[in-house]
Amino acid sequence: MHDRPEYIRDTIVAPATPPGKGGVAVVRISGDDAESVGLKILGDMPKPRHASKRIFYDGASRPIDSGIVLYFPGTASYTGESVIELQGHGGPIITNMLLEAAIECGARRAAPGEFSQRAFLNGKLDLAQAEAIADLIDSGTAQAVRAAHRSLTGVFSLAVFTLIETVIQLRLHVEAAIDFPEEEIDFLSDQALLTKLKTCEVTFTDLLHKAAAGRILRDGLRFVIAGQPNVGKSSLLNYLSGQDAAIVTEVAGTTRDIIREQIDIEGLSVELVDTAGLRDNPDRIEAEGIRKAREVMQTADAILWVKDATAPETESLAEPFPPDLPVIVIRNKIDLCDNDAREPPTSNQSINLSAKTGTGMEALKSAITAFAGYEDNGEGAFTARRRHVVALQQAFDHFCIGRAALIDDRAGEILAEELRLAQSSLSHITGDFSSDDLLGRIFSEFCIGK
Repeated sequence: MHDRPEYIRDTIVAPATPPGKGGVAVVRISGDDAESVGLKILGDMPKPRHASKRIFYDGASRPIDSGIVLYFPGTASYTGESVIELQGHGGPIITNMLLEAAIECGARRAAPGEFSQRAFLNGKLDLAQAEAIADLIDSGTAQAVRAAHRSLTGVFSLAVFTLIETVIQLRLHVEAAIDFPEEEIDFLSDQALLTKLKTCEVTFTDLLHKAAAGRILRDGLRFVIAGQPNVGKSSLLNYLSGQDAAIVTEVAGTTRDIIREQIDIEGLSVELVDTAGLRDNPDRIEAEGIRKAREVMQTADAILWVKDATAPETESLAEPFPPDLPVIVIRNKIDLCDNDAREPPTSNQSINLSAKTGTGMEALKSAITAFAGYEDNGEGAFTARRRHVVALQQAFDHFCIGRAALIDDRAGEILAEELRLAQSSLSHITGDFSSDDLLGRIFSEFCIGK
Protein backbone atom coordinates (compact mmCIF):
# COMPACT_ATOMS: atom_id res chain seq x y z
CA MET A 1 0.00 0.00 0.00
CA HIS A 2 1.29 3.46 -0.93
CA ASP A 3 1.16 6.67 1.09
CA ARG A 4 -2.11 8.44 0.36
CA PRO A 5 -2.15 12.20 -0.27
CA GLU A 6 -4.54 14.16 1.94
CA TYR A 7 -7.04 14.77 -0.88
CA ILE A 8 -7.32 11.01 -1.43
CA ARG A 9 -8.96 10.74 1.98
CA ASP A 10 -12.01 12.64 0.70
CA THR A 11 -15.16 10.80 -0.31
CA ILE A 12 -15.71 11.10 -4.05
CA VAL A 13 -18.61 10.62 -6.44
CA ALA A 14 -18.87 10.33 -10.23
CA PRO A 15 -21.03 8.70 -12.90
CA ALA A 16 -19.59 5.35 -13.96
CA THR A 17 -21.61 5.24 -17.18
CA PRO A 18 -21.26 7.51 -20.25
CA PRO A 19 -23.31 10.71 -20.50
CA GLY A 20 -26.59 10.60 -22.40
CA LYS A 21 -29.81 8.64 -22.20
CA GLY A 22 -29.91 4.89 -21.60
CA GLY A 23 -31.64 2.13 -19.72
CA VAL A 24 -29.44 2.42 -16.62
CA ALA A 25 -27.03 5.00 -15.20
CA VAL A 26 -24.53 4.13 -12.46
CA VAL A 27 -23.26 6.63 -9.90
CA ARG A 28 -20.27 5.50 -7.87
CA ILE A 29 -19.33 6.77 -4.38
CA SER A 30 -16.04 5.88 -2.71
CA GLY A 31 -14.25 6.99 0.44
CA ASP A 32 -14.01 6.79 4.20
CA ASP A 33 -17.39 8.53 4.58
CA ALA A 34 -19.21 6.61 1.84
CA GLU A 35 -21.54 4.94 4.38
CA SER A 36 -22.48 8.32 5.85
CA VAL A 37 -23.31 9.67 2.38
CA GLY A 38 -25.19 6.47 1.54
CA LEU A 39 -27.32 6.61 4.68
CA LYS A 40 -28.52 10.11 3.79
CA ILE A 41 -29.37 9.13 0.21
CA LEU A 42 -30.84 5.69 0.97
CA GLY A 43 -32.22 5.96 4.50
CA ASP A 44 -30.52 2.69 5.49
CA MET A 45 -27.58 0.70 4.21
CA PRO A 46 -28.21 -2.56 2.32
CA LYS A 47 -26.50 -5.86 3.06
CA PRO A 48 -22.90 -5.83 1.75
CA ARG A 49 -22.35 -7.28 -1.75
CA HIS A 50 -26.06 -7.95 -2.29
CA ALA A 51 -28.15 -6.13 -4.89
CA SER A 52 -30.97 -4.27 -3.08
CA LYS A 53 -33.76 -2.07 -4.36
CA ARG A 54 -33.97 1.35 -2.75
CA ILE A 55 -35.45 4.81 -3.21
CA PHE A 56 -32.80 7.51 -3.73
CA TYR A 57 -33.30 10.81 -1.85
CA ASP A 58 -31.65 14.21 -2.15
CA GLY A 59 -30.17 16.18 0.75
CA ALA A 60 -33.61 17.45 1.71
CA SER A 61 -35.03 13.89 1.87
CA ARG A 62 -37.02 14.33 -1.34
CA PRO A 63 -37.20 11.24 -3.59
CA ILE A 64 -35.23 11.43 -6.83
CA ASP A 65 -35.40 7.94 -8.28
CA SER A 66 -35.49 4.27 -7.34
CA GLY A 67 -33.12 1.53 -8.40
CA ILE A 68 -30.52 -1.01 -7.36
CA VAL A 69 -27.79 -0.41 -4.76
CA LEU A 70 -24.55 -2.33 -4.31
CA TYR A 71 -22.47 -1.77 -1.19
CA PHE A 72 -18.85 -2.88 -0.74
CA PRO A 73 -17.62 -2.03 2.76
CA GLY A 74 -14.06 -1.31 3.83
CA THR A 75 -11.26 -2.88 1.83
CA ALA A 76 -13.51 -5.38 0.02
CA SER A 77 -13.97 -3.13 -3.00
CA TYR A 78 -12.36 -2.03 -6.25
CA THR A 79 -10.80 1.07 -4.66
CA GLY A 80 -9.81 -0.53 -1.37
CA GLU A 81 -12.22 1.70 0.57
CA SER A 82 -16.00 1.68 1.09
CA VAL A 83 -17.86 1.91 -2.23
CA ILE A 84 -21.55 2.42 -2.99
CA GLU A 85 -22.97 2.10 -6.49
CA LEU A 86 -26.38 3.58 -7.26
CA GLN A 87 -27.97 2.09 -10.39
CA GLY A 88 -30.83 4.33 -11.43
CA HIS A 89 -32.72 5.12 -14.61
CA GLY A 90 -30.49 6.36 -17.40
CA GLY A 91 -31.54 9.96 -17.83
CA PRO A 92 -28.94 12.76 -17.64
CA ILE A 93 -31.10 14.87 -15.31
CA ILE A 94 -31.55 11.95 -12.90
CA THR A 95 -27.82 11.24 -12.94
CA ASN A 96 -26.99 14.87 -12.25
CA MET A 97 -29.51 15.01 -9.39
CA LEU A 98 -27.92 11.93 -7.80
CA LEU A 99 -24.49 13.51 -8.13
CA GLU A 100 -25.71 16.73 -6.53
CA ALA A 101 -27.38 14.75 -3.74
CA ALA A 102 -24.13 12.95 -2.95
CA ILE A 103 -22.26 16.27 -2.94
CA GLU A 104 -24.86 17.79 -0.59
CA CYS A 105 -24.34 14.82 1.71
CA GLY A 106 -20.57 15.24 1.95
CA ALA A 107 -18.90 13.88 -1.19
CA ARG A 108 -17.00 15.79 -3.87
CA ARG A 109 -16.77 15.21 -7.62
CA ALA A 110 -14.05 12.76 -8.57
CA ALA A 111 -11.20 13.74 -10.85
CA PRO A 112 -10.55 11.64 -13.99
CA GLY A 113 -9.14 8.26 -13.02
CA GLU A 114 -9.42 8.91 -9.29
CA PHE A 115 -11.18 5.63 -8.51
CA SER A 116 -8.39 3.68 -10.22
CA GLN A 117 -5.77 5.88 -8.57
CA ARG A 118 -7.20 4.98 -5.17
CA ALA A 119 -7.14 1.29 -6.12
CA PHE A 120 -3.43 1.70 -6.90
CA LEU A 121 -2.62 3.71 -3.77
CA ASN A 122 -4.52 1.22 -1.61
CA GLY A 123 -2.61 -1.73 -3.04
CA LYS A 124 -5.48 -3.28 -4.99
CA LEU A 125 -3.63 -2.89 -8.31
CA ASP A 126 -0.10 -2.10 -9.36
CA LEU A 127 0.46 0.76 -11.80
CA ALA A 128 0.70 -1.42 -14.92
CA GLN A 129 -2.61 -3.06 -14.02
CA ALA A 130 -4.25 0.31 -13.38
CA GLU A 131 -3.10 1.57 -16.78
CA ALA A 132 -4.51 -1.59 -18.35
CA ILE A 133 -7.99 -0.51 -17.21
CA ALA A 134 -7.82 2.58 -19.44
CA ASP A 135 -6.27 0.51 -22.23
CA LEU A 136 -9.12 -1.99 -21.99
CA ILE A 137 -11.70 0.78 -22.35
CA ASP A 138 -9.83 2.39 -25.26
CA SER A 139 -9.05 -0.85 -27.14
CA GLY A 140 -9.55 -0.57 -30.89
CA THR A 141 -9.65 -4.29 -31.74
CA ALA A 142 -10.86 -7.52 -30.16
CA GLN A 143 -7.25 -8.72 -29.86
CA ALA A 144 -6.34 -5.50 -28.02
CA VAL A 145 -9.25 -6.08 -25.63
CA ARG A 146 -8.01 -9.57 -24.79
CA ALA A 147 -4.43 -8.38 -24.40
CA ALA A 148 -5.43 -5.45 -22.17
CA HIS A 149 -7.46 -7.80 -20.01
CA ARG A 150 -4.41 -10.04 -19.59
CA SER A 151 -2.42 -7.00 -18.46
CA LEU A 152 -5.21 -6.13 -16.04
CA THR A 153 -5.10 -9.63 -14.54
CA GLY A 154 -1.35 -9.24 -13.97
CA VAL A 155 0.32 -11.12 -16.85
CA PHE A 156 2.61 -8.20 -17.73
CA SER A 157 3.24 -7.30 -14.09
CA LEU A 158 4.21 -10.89 -13.28
CA ALA A 159 6.73 -10.85 -16.14
CA VAL A 160 8.20 -7.60 -14.78
CA PHE A 161 8.35 -8.94 -11.21
CA THR A 162 10.03 -12.10 -12.49
CA LEU A 163 12.65 -10.00 -14.26
CA ILE A 164 13.16 -7.87 -11.14
CA GLU A 165 13.73 -11.02 -9.09
CA THR A 166 16.26 -12.23 -11.67
CA VAL A 167 18.12 -8.92 -11.39
CA ILE A 168 17.98 -9.07 -7.59
CA GLN A 169 19.46 -12.57 -7.53
CA LEU A 170 22.25 -11.41 -9.81
CA ARG A 171 22.89 -8.39 -7.57
CA LEU A 172 23.08 -10.59 -4.49
CA HIS A 173 25.61 -12.84 -6.16
CA VAL A 174 27.83 -9.94 -7.26
CA GLU A 175 27.57 -7.99 -4.02
CA ALA A 176 28.34 -11.06 -1.92
CA ALA A 177 31.56 -11.51 -3.87
CA ILE A 178 32.44 -7.81 -3.44
CA ASP A 179 31.82 -8.00 0.31
CA PHE A 180 34.46 -10.71 0.71
CA PRO A 181 37.48 -9.45 -1.25
CA GLU A 182 39.82 -11.77 0.67
CA GLU A 183 38.34 -14.64 -1.30
CA GLU A 184 39.88 -13.10 -4.46
CA ILE A 185 37.02 -14.28 -6.64
CA ASP A 186 37.67 -14.16 -10.38
CA PHE A 187 34.30 -13.02 -11.71
CA LEU A 188 34.99 -14.31 -15.20
CA SER A 189 35.72 -17.82 -13.94
CA ASP A 190 32.59 -17.86 -11.79
CA GLN A 191 30.36 -20.09 -13.91
CA ALA A 192 27.31 -19.50 -11.70
CA LEU A 193 27.62 -15.74 -12.23
CA LEU A 194 28.03 -16.12 -15.99
CA THR A 195 24.96 -18.35 -16.09
CA LYS A 196 22.95 -15.76 -14.16
CA LEU A 197 24.13 -13.04 -16.55
CA LYS A 198 22.98 -15.06 -19.55
CA THR A 199 19.62 -15.84 -17.93
CA CYS A 200 19.11 -12.17 -17.16
CA GLU A 201 19.97 -11.17 -20.74
CA VAL A 202 17.55 -13.70 -22.23
CA THR A 203 14.77 -12.61 -19.87
CA PHE A 204 15.35 -8.95 -20.73
CA THR A 205 15.31 -9.46 -24.50
CA ASP A 206 12.23 -11.67 -24.38
CA LEU A 207 10.23 -9.18 -22.29
CA LEU A 208 11.42 -6.24 -24.42
CA HIS A 209 10.18 -8.02 -27.55
CA LYS A 210 6.80 -8.81 -26.00
CA ALA A 211 6.39 -5.29 -24.55
CA ALA A 212 7.23 -3.68 -27.90
CA ALA A 213 4.59 -5.86 -29.57
CA GLY A 214 2.18 -4.99 -26.75
CA ARG A 215 2.75 -1.28 -27.32
CA ILE A 216 1.93 -1.67 -31.01
CA LEU A 217 -1.17 -3.68 -30.07
CA ARG A 218 -2.28 -0.85 -27.76
CA ASP A 219 -1.34 2.19 -29.85
CA GLY A 220 -1.70 0.81 -33.36
CA LEU A 221 0.23 2.17 -36.34
CA ARG A 222 -0.20 4.97 -38.85
CA PHE A 223 0.52 4.26 -42.51
CA VAL A 224 0.42 7.17 -44.94
CA ILE A 225 -0.61 6.27 -48.50
CA ALA A 226 1.44 8.42 -50.86
CA GLY A 227 2.44 8.55 -54.50
CA GLN A 228 1.95 10.43 -57.71
CA PRO A 229 -1.56 11.35 -58.91
CA ASN A 230 -3.84 8.68 -60.35
CA VAL A 231 -1.82 5.64 -59.22
CA GLY A 232 -4.71 4.23 -57.15
CA LYS A 233 -4.06 5.57 -53.65
CA SER A 234 -7.74 6.25 -52.93
CA SER A 235 -8.76 2.91 -54.45
CA LEU A 236 -6.35 1.20 -52.08
CA LEU A 237 -7.82 3.08 -49.09
CA ASN A 238 -11.35 2.16 -50.14
CA TYR A 239 -10.50 -1.52 -50.60
CA LEU A 240 -8.72 -1.88 -47.25
CA SER A 241 -11.39 0.06 -45.33
CA GLY A 242 -14.26 -1.76 -47.03
CA GLN A 243 -16.10 1.43 -47.94
CA ASP A 244 -16.02 4.33 -50.41
CA ALA A 245 -14.19 6.66 -48.06
CA ALA A 246 -12.42 8.55 -50.84
CA ILE A 247 -13.63 9.73 -54.25
CA VAL A 248 -12.15 7.71 -57.12
CA THR A 249 -12.16 9.02 -60.70
CA GLU A 250 -9.93 8.85 -63.75
CA VAL A 251 -9.11 12.53 -63.25
CA ALA A 252 -5.69 13.01 -61.69
CA GLY A 253 -5.52 15.07 -58.50
CA THR A 254 -9.01 14.20 -57.18
CA THR A 255 -7.78 13.90 -53.59
CA ARG A 256 -6.98 17.36 -52.22
CA ASP A 257 -7.24 16.81 -48.47
CA ILE A 258 -6.24 14.24 -45.84
CA ILE A 259 -8.61 11.26 -45.50
CA ARG A 260 -8.23 8.91 -42.52
CA GLU A 261 -9.67 5.45 -41.95
CA GLN A 262 -9.12 3.05 -39.04
CA ILE A 263 -8.92 -0.63 -39.96
CA ASP A 264 -8.22 -3.91 -38.17
CA ILE A 265 -5.53 -6.18 -39.65
CA GLU A 266 -5.32 -9.48 -37.78
CA GLY A 267 -6.04 -7.75 -34.49
CA LEU A 268 -3.68 -4.83 -35.18
CA SER A 269 -5.26 -1.36 -35.27
CA VAL A 270 -3.98 0.53 -38.32
CA GLU A 271 -4.78 4.11 -39.28
CA LEU A 272 -4.60 4.61 -43.05
CA VAL A 273 -4.09 8.17 -44.28
CA ASP A 274 -4.83 8.95 -47.93
CA THR A 275 -3.03 12.01 -49.30
CA ALA A 276 -2.92 14.24 -52.36
CA GLY A 277 -0.82 13.03 -55.27
CA LEU A 278 2.73 14.40 -55.28
CA ARG A 279 3.72 16.11 -58.50
CA ASP A 280 5.39 19.21 -59.85
CA ASN A 281 3.52 22.37 -60.89
CA PRO A 282 0.21 21.75 -59.06
CA ASP A 283 -2.54 24.36 -58.93
CA ARG A 284 -2.96 26.38 -55.74
CA ILE A 285 -5.52 24.07 -54.08
CA GLU A 286 -3.61 20.94 -55.04
CA ALA A 287 -0.40 22.52 -53.71
CA GLU A 288 -2.04 22.93 -50.31
CA GLY A 289 -3.02 19.24 -50.40
CA ILE A 290 0.58 18.29 -51.19
CA ARG A 291 1.80 20.46 -48.31
CA LYS A 292 -0.57 18.62 -45.96
CA ALA A 293 0.58 15.28 -47.37
CA ARG A 294 4.20 16.06 -46.60
CA GLU A 295 3.19 17.31 -43.16
CA VAL A 296 1.30 14.12 -42.22
CA MET A 297 4.24 12.03 -43.41
CA GLN A 298 6.22 13.46 -40.50
CA THR A 299 3.85 11.68 -38.09
CA ALA A 300 3.73 8.34 -39.96
CA ASP A 301 5.14 5.04 -38.78
CA ALA A 302 5.67 4.08 -42.42
CA ILE A 303 4.75 5.03 -45.99
CA LEU A 304 2.75 2.94 -48.42
CA TRP A 305 4.27 4.31 -51.66
CA VAL A 306 1.84 3.46 -54.48
CA LYS A 307 3.10 3.21 -58.06
CA ASP A 308 1.31 2.47 -61.32
CA ALA A 309 2.62 -0.90 -62.47
CA THR A 310 1.68 -0.03 -66.07
CA ALA A 311 3.70 3.20 -66.12
CA PRO A 312 7.44 3.60 -66.83
CA GLU A 313 9.79 3.65 -63.84
CA THR A 314 10.46 7.40 -63.65
CA GLU A 315 9.97 8.36 -59.98
CA SER A 316 12.48 8.48 -57.16
CA LEU A 317 11.78 7.45 -53.57
CA ALA A 318 14.46 9.65 -52.05
CA GLU A 319 13.01 13.13 -52.28
CA PRO A 320 9.46 13.03 -50.85
CA PHE A 321 10.04 11.29 -47.51
CA PRO A 322 11.40 12.24 -44.09
CA PRO A 323 14.81 10.65 -43.38
CA ASP A 324 14.80 7.02 -42.19
CA LEU A 325 11.04 6.62 -42.63
CA PRO A 326 10.30 3.00 -43.67
CA VAL A 327 8.63 2.55 -47.04
CA ILE A 328 6.60 -0.33 -48.48
CA VAL A 329 6.45 -0.03 -52.27
CA ILE A 330 3.12 -1.02 -53.83
CA ARG A 331 2.92 -1.70 -57.56
CA ASN A 332 -0.80 -1.22 -58.22
CA LYS A 333 -2.92 -2.05 -61.29
CA ILE A 334 -1.25 -5.38 -61.99
CA ASP A 335 -4.58 -6.55 -63.40
CA LEU A 336 -3.70 -4.39 -66.43
CA CYS A 337 -0.20 -5.86 -66.82
CA ASP A 338 1.00 -8.90 -68.74
CA ASN A 339 1.74 -12.10 -66.83
CA ASP A 340 5.46 -11.38 -66.35
CA ALA A 341 4.69 -8.22 -64.36
CA ARG A 342 2.36 -10.10 -62.02
CA GLU A 343 5.04 -12.18 -60.35
CA PRO A 344 4.75 -12.17 -56.53
CA PRO A 345 7.20 -9.92 -54.64
CA THR A 346 10.38 -11.33 -53.16
CA SER A 347 10.19 -9.33 -49.91
CA ASN A 348 7.83 -7.41 -47.63
CA GLN A 349 9.22 -4.12 -48.97
CA SER A 350 7.63 -4.51 -52.43
CA ILE A 351 4.09 -5.70 -53.14
CA ASN A 352 2.36 -6.35 -56.47
CA LEU A 353 -1.40 -5.88 -56.20
CA SER A 354 -4.62 -4.68 -57.75
CA ALA A 355 -6.82 -2.36 -55.70
CA LYS A 356 -9.57 -3.14 -58.22
CA THR A 357 -9.61 -6.95 -58.01
CA GLY A 358 -8.02 -7.44 -54.58
CA THR A 359 -5.13 -9.50 -55.88
CA GLY A 360 -2.12 -9.15 -53.58
CA MET A 361 -4.04 -7.61 -50.66
CA GLU A 362 -3.23 -10.49 -48.31
CA ALA A 363 0.46 -10.04 -49.12
CA LEU A 364 0.14 -6.34 -48.27
CA LYS A 365 -1.52 -7.10 -44.94
CA SER A 366 1.22 -9.58 -44.13
CA ALA A 367 3.84 -6.96 -45.03
CA ILE A 368 2.20 -4.42 -42.71
CA THR A 369 2.12 -6.79 -39.74
CA ALA A 370 5.65 -7.99 -40.49
CA PHE A 371 6.87 -4.38 -40.64
CA ALA A 372 5.31 -3.77 -37.23
CA GLY A 373 7.05 -6.80 -35.78
CA TYR A 374 3.56 -7.72 -34.63
CA GLU A 375 2.50 -11.29 -34.05
CA ASP A 376 -0.89 -12.58 -32.99
CA ASN A 377 0.47 -14.11 -29.81
CA GLY A 378 -2.82 -15.69 -28.86
CA GLU A 379 -3.30 -16.22 -25.17
CA GLY A 380 0.16 -14.90 -24.27
CA ALA A 381 -0.12 -11.34 -25.58
CA PHE A 382 -0.50 -8.34 -23.29
CA THR A 383 -0.66 -4.60 -23.85
CA ALA A 384 2.13 -2.24 -22.86
CA ARG A 385 2.66 1.50 -23.06
CA ARG A 386 5.48 3.53 -24.51
CA ARG A 387 6.72 4.41 -21.01
CA HIS A 388 6.92 0.70 -20.17
CA VAL A 389 9.08 0.00 -23.22
CA VAL A 390 11.29 3.00 -22.42
CA ALA A 391 11.74 1.84 -18.80
CA LEU A 392 12.56 -1.70 -19.95
CA GLN A 393 15.10 -0.40 -22.46
CA GLN A 394 16.71 1.83 -19.83
CA ALA A 395 16.97 -1.12 -17.47
CA PHE A 396 18.49 -3.30 -20.18
CA ASP A 397 20.98 -0.55 -21.07
CA HIS A 398 22.12 -0.45 -17.43
CA PHE A 399 22.48 -4.22 -17.47
CA CYS A 400 24.56 -4.11 -20.65
CA ILE A 401 26.81 -1.35 -19.29
CA GLY A 402 27.40 -3.33 -16.12
CA ARG A 403 28.07 -6.58 -17.96
CA ALA A 404 30.57 -4.84 -20.26
CA ALA A 405 32.36 -3.34 -17.23
CA LEU A 406 32.63 -6.80 -15.69
CA ILE A 407 33.88 -8.53 -18.84
CA ASP A 408 36.24 -5.77 -20.03
CA ASP A 409 37.58 -4.49 -16.70
CA ARG A 410 36.52 -7.12 -14.13
CA ALA A 411 34.72 -4.23 -12.40
CA GLY A 412 32.17 -6.03 -10.21
CA GLU A 413 31.37 -2.80 -8.34
CA ILE A 414 30.19 -1.15 -11.56
CA LEU A 415 28.06 -4.17 -12.43
CA ALA A 416 26.45 -4.06 -8.97
CA GLU A 417 25.63 -0.36 -9.33
CA GLU A 418 24.23 -0.75 -12.85
CA LEU A 419 22.07 -3.64 -11.68
CA ARG A 420 20.73 -1.42 -8.90
CA LEU A 421 19.82 1.22 -11.49
CA ALA A 422 18.24 -1.44 -13.71
CA GLN A 423 16.09 -2.64 -10.81
CA SER A 424 15.00 0.95 -10.14
CA SER A 425 13.97 1.45 -13.79
CA LEU A 426 11.92 -1.75 -13.75
CA SER A 427 10.20 -0.72 -10.52
CA HIS A 428 8.83 2.39 -12.24
CA ILE A 429 6.72 0.14 -14.50
CA THR A 430 4.67 -1.31 -11.66
CA GLY A 431 4.71 1.89 -9.61
CA ASP A 432 6.91 0.82 -6.71
CA PHE A 433 8.90 4.00 -7.30
CA SER A 434 6.82 6.65 -9.09
CA SER A 435 6.66 10.41 -8.70
CA ASP A 436 3.41 12.19 -7.98
CA ASP A 437 3.81 14.04 -11.30
CA LEU A 438 3.93 10.74 -13.19
CA LEU A 439 0.89 9.40 -11.36
CA GLY A 440 -0.97 12.64 -12.05
CA ARG A 441 -0.28 12.42 -15.78
CA ILE A 442 -1.24 8.77 -15.99
CA PHE A 443 -4.55 8.95 -14.16
CA SER A 444 -5.60 12.29 -15.71
CA GLU A 445 -5.93 10.40 -19.03
CA PHE A 446 -8.61 8.11 -17.59
CA CYS A 447 -12.30 8.76 -18.08
CA ILE A 448 -14.45 10.18 -15.26
CA GLY A 449 -15.78 7.44 -13.00
CA LYS A 450 -12.90 5.00 -13.54
